[in-house]
Amino acid sequence: MSNKDHIFVKKINKELVLGLIRHSSEGVSRVQIAEQLGVSRAAISGIVDRLIASGMVIERGVGLSRGGRRPIVLEINPVAGRIVGVDVGATHLSTVVTDLRGQVQASAEVEFDLEAGPEAGLRQVRELVHSTLQQAKMTWESVWAVGIGVPGPVVAARGMVSSPPLMPGWDGFPIREQLEAFWHKPTFIDNDANLGALGEGTFGVGRGESNLAYIKIGTGIGCGILLNGKIYHGVLGTAGEIGHVTVSQDGPPCKCGNYGCLEAMAGGRAIAQRARMAVQANQPTTLATLNQRHSLTAREVAQAAQTGDAISQQLLRDAGRHIGSALASLVNLLNPGLIIIGGGVAEAGAYILNPIREAVKQRGLRASYEATRILPAALGRQSVALGAVALAIENGLRAILYADTVKARQTQPRLSA
Repeated sequence: MSNKDHIFVKKINKELVLGLIRHSSEGVSRVQIAEQLGVSRAAISGIVDRLIASGMVIERGVGLSRGGRRPIVLEINPVAGRIVGVDVGATHLSTVVTDLRGQVQASAEVEFDLEAGPEAGLRQVRELVHSTLQQAKMTWESVWAVGIGVPGPVVAARGMVSSPPLMPGWDGFPIREQLEAFWHKPTFIDNDANLGALGEGTFGVGRGESNLAYIKIGTGIGCGILLNGKIYHGVLGTAGEIGHVTVSQDGPPCKCGNYGCLEAMAGGRAIAQRARMAVQANQPTTLATLNQRHSLTAREVAQAAQTGDAISQQLLRDAGRHIGSALASLVNLLNPGLIIIGGGVAEAGAYILNPIREAVKQRGLRASYEATRILPAALGRQSVALGAVALAIENGLRAILYADTVKARQTQPRLSA
């Protein structure tokens, strides 16, 4: 074995090989892996054999010949384990259970009150995850890892949020630590918009796009950014807080303590508040009937717009123009190839997408705007939960490989002195 092969086997081995297999959409052969990593096939064969023996990798069949024998194609064994993805929203909680390819086996969504605090919130998370696993007829033994998205700045290394405007009482609470202690499974946490970007980039409309932004328009407004295929977190993990960009110096107060933030002008809470004001002013709108039953929501405004309610359509146009103005700066600054619009308010479709596009075109630099597509999320309300799955697959496999390596070292016989 060459010195290069020896270093590869000792230091990088399984993780790199498994990564190449997992990220290949059509499968990859041992020879192709060896060529891509610049080592010999012999260095690869033993690692692949161990991955197959562990059940993590399977031989799918034969691929196309490149002049010799047709190679055996490798791929991740999708049923080797299950992954749980959780989307913790301000007013909703959703879960998915998937295989190792991200194929959804079961999903659920319930109403949620984020302001009830972390103890009550995490209790509801645990209950919904348990019931979703039951729905999928899966046990905890089959789960490899859990990913969670939350609507606040995340300190990923510590598994907690830092000064989250929409999460009163959650600041510094050990979310990951609490859930790992309860589940005894590797658990990974990130901002919901970041995971929306990752979900759409991995499984949705952003596949094949290395540089993109995902805008989540829900109760608040968040932005997740993928640069060169990786989530951009910034120094402290607070990158992408586009909802707290000032768009009106004389605007209404925001949850963050400032005035005129994009979130306070165009977020779901702001849209709902303006809808209630329209009803109180006796403006002609079908929302009046809904407002008599309960407090209006932005989702109901979006649904009313789809059925032709003119007031709802105007509210969404106004919000879309504010959002588009902020996105024009993002387009000029980062020049992404794709901006994806997701979140509950995005269900309004063209009523919010068109004014966003118009504002970006009006305010963005022509070269940057013309290079940027603005599209709705393909995964709909599951963008964040499936992004959490992608996060958990990536990091969960790494954790399992590390645990297997440590276990192997511990079981090796020691030489006597």
